[in-house]
Amino acid sequence: QVQLQESGPGLVKPSQTLSLTCTVSGGSITTSYYAWSWIRQPPGKGLEWMGEIAYDGTTYYNPSLKSHTSISRDTSKNQFSLQLNSVTPEDTAVYYCVLDAIGWSSWGQGTQVTVSS
Repeated sequence: QVQLQESGPGLVKPSQTLSLTCTVSGGSITTSYYAWSWIRQPPGKGLEWMGEIAYDGTTYYNPSLKSHTSISRDTSKNQFSLQLNSVTPEDTAVYYCVLDAIGWSSWGQGTQVTVSS
């Protein structure tokens, strides 16, 4: 069973960079046809797909967030990461890392990030 765990600061100041890491266990981030996503849910709103990094390292981004979002990976640590630049209070949300496989998915428990001065 593939498990994912988000880590990172719970509080970020406006205009700073939000950095989160997802540590994967029970499977490799280079497994063919796996895609590793970041999804967030602001308070009182629905889920928003932010982007993903595929098993081969190819990245895809939500067009509305692409200008200040970056997803990368460290295969030696079996981790992938999210960077969100120039954050505002509207970036306050629960952030999830997610594995999308063929026919199934696995989610991390989520981590609350608050953007506030």
